[in-house]
Amino acid sequence: MKIYQSISDFFCNRKTIITIGTFDGVHLGHQKIVAQITKNAHALNCDSLVLTFFPHPRMVLQEGTEMKQLNTLNEKIALLDNLGIDNLVIHPFDKEFSRLTAEEFVKKVLVDVFKIKKIIIGHDHRFGRNRTATIDDLINFGETYGFEVEQISAEEINEVSISSTKIRNALLEGNIELAANYLGYDYSLTGIIFKGKQLGRTIGYPTANITIEEDYKLIPNNGVYIAKSVLNGKTVFGMMNIGTQPTVDGTKQTIEINFFDFKQDLYGQKITISLLHRMRSEQKFESIDALKNQLGIDKKTALAFIENL
Repeated sequence: MKIYQSISDFFCNRKTIITIGTFDGVHLGHQKIVAQITKNAHALNCDSLVLTFFPHPRMVLQEGTEMKQLNTLNEKIALLDNLGIDNLVIHPFDKEFSRLTAEEFVKKVLVDVFKIKKIIIGHDHRFGRNRTATIDDLINFGETYGFEVEQISAEEINEVSISSTKIRNALLEGNIELAANYLGYDYSLTGIIFKGKQLGRTIGYPTANITIEEDYKLIPNNGVYIAKSVLNGKTVFGMMNIGTQPTVDGTKQTIEINFFDFKQDLYGQKITISLLHRMRSEQKFESIDALKNQLGIDKKTALAFIENL
């Protein structure tokens, strides 16, 4: 997959089959659309192309809006790469770009730069300045400029009944399995391991503390999770806490994982942790001993869950 950091960087001698979107989550609905463009590209001897934007348009057009996303940019790139597309254009979304009229966008971008042969798009896609142009306008432009428009029907989208918003809501409720069903893969967090207070070490549950650099990445609901990671080529399971450590009067959200049967030093390493199941909410215990006792119960619950995977 070739990656271009803006529309102006793109160059290709062949015609393209295109889809456009933010693709947050690259969920099963997105995967269905991308599969269509790759299938069409092979059949028509064209290049497949995905146009996406960073930052998310809503964060630019609705100033002050805090919008947590399902993927970091690097995660999105990796997911789209796995789907076998030829070209990914990540255009920096800004107010100037948002002011392009629908016809300017079609002529200057789709026709002149991308050499579009066909576009495959969702039934409710809107584009151009103030998002005033509809799929019907796009079809009319296709007739004018000589490209085909294929619409993914509401029925096809509703078959999987998926949206990025539904996935965000599932994660914020701690419903990890539902989110994974919508995504088609386990939701994950990637970050750098740093040295924390080391309380876990003193009570027999040493933890790796993780900091996530991308502040726009959605963190699931506070609680205790069963999780896994690949460390030194081996899949390792553990239990992860997302929360504020109320038993020791913590106030700042932390992410820490206790890996089972893994003793090596991870400080400074970047790791990816996949979430499998939420066991319980975070709670404040009356003592460290009470916390230690609950962690023992959590570990037994986690190990029983892992045995049944």
